Amino acid sequence: MQQYIVRRLMLSIPTIFGVTVLIFLAMRVLPGDPLAMIQSEGSGSHILSEEQLQAARASLGLDKPYYQQYLEWIGAILRGDLGQSFWRGDSVREIIARRLPITAEIAGVAILVSWLIGVPIGVFGAIRPNSWLDISTRLGVIVFLAIPSFWLGLLLIMTSVLWFNWRPSLTIVYFTDDPVANLQMIAGPALVMGIGLAAVIARVARAATLEVLNEDYVRTARAKGISERSVVLAHVLRNALLPIVTVSGLAFGGLLGGSVAVERAFGVPGLGQALVLALTERDWMLIQNLVLLYGLIFTALNLLVDLSYAWIDPRIRYG
Repeated sequence: MQQYIVRRLMLSIPTIFGVTVLIFLAMRVLPGDPLAMIQSEGSGSHILSEEQLQAARASLGLDKPYYQQYLEWIGAILRGDLGQSFWRGDSVREIIARRLPITAEIAGVAILVSWLIGVPIGVFGAIRPNSWLDISTRLGVIVFLAIPSFWLGLLLIMTSVLWFNWRPSLTIVYFTDDPVANLQMIAGPALVMGIGLAAVIARVARAATLEVLNEDYVRTARAKGISERSVVLAHVLRNALLPIVTVSGLAFGGLLGGSVAVERAFGVPGLGQALVLALTERDWMLIQNLVLLYGLIFTALNLLVDLSYAWIDPRIRYG
C-alpha cells in the first residue's frame, strides 16, 4: 500500500504542473485588461495617465516576460504568498481562509444528503427491479437530473421566504460561533446540491448493486441460507460502494466548483461567490489563485479516491 501511495503522489506532480501552466496561460490570453476598469473613463472611478498605467503594470509585474511572471508566481506560492486582491487590498490567503470553510461545509453536507437519499433508493430499486418503487424512483431520478441546481435553488428561496419567512444570514457565520445561524445559512445550497447529486448516486448505486447481486459469491451466500438482509449488508453493499465512493469523491470537487452558481443564488458568502465577484471585477490575482486552489482540490480528491479505492479493493494496489 505504501508503494501505491508513493506512486500516486509522484503522478500528481506533473498534473499540478500542467494545471499551473494552463491557468497562467488562460489568464494571459483571456480578453480584458485587468487595469481596464481604472483606465476606462466610463466604468472606473480612477483615471490613470499612460505613465501611471505603466507604473501600475510594473508594480504588478505585468511588464515582465511570461516565463518570468510564471516563475515568480510559482515561487510566491511556494513561499506561501498568494498575493492581494487588486481592488480591496485584502490578502488572497485570508480571503480563502475566511470563505473556504463555508464552501467546504456546504459540499460536505451535500455529499451526506446525497448518500442518505441516493444509496437507499438505488439499493432498494436493485433489490426489487421493475417494481413500482423502482420505476417511480427511476422517474424521479430522471426529473432531478434534468433540473439545474441554480433553478432549484431559486425555487427553494421563493417558497421558503414566501411560506416560512426564512431569511438566512448573508454574512459569514461559522459553526463554532453560532451553530443554528450557520446551519440556516448553508442548509439551502447544501440541500439543493445534495438532491441533485442524490439522483446521480441513486443511479450509480442501483447499477452497482445489480451487478454485485449477480456475482457467484452472492448466490453462494444465499445457498447457505443466509438471510437476504445479511447478504445485502455484508456482501453486496460493501462491493457496491466502490463506484459510489469514486463518484462521490469526484462530485465533491464538482460541488466546490459548482457551488459558484448556487452560492450566488442564495447569497452565501462562500468561495464561489468570491470567485464570481473577482471575475466581475477582473481581479486577476484573486482569480488566478482561486482557480489554482480548485485545481489542487480536484487533484487531491482524485488522489484520495484512488487511495480509498485501493483500500477497499486490494487487487487495485497490485494491478
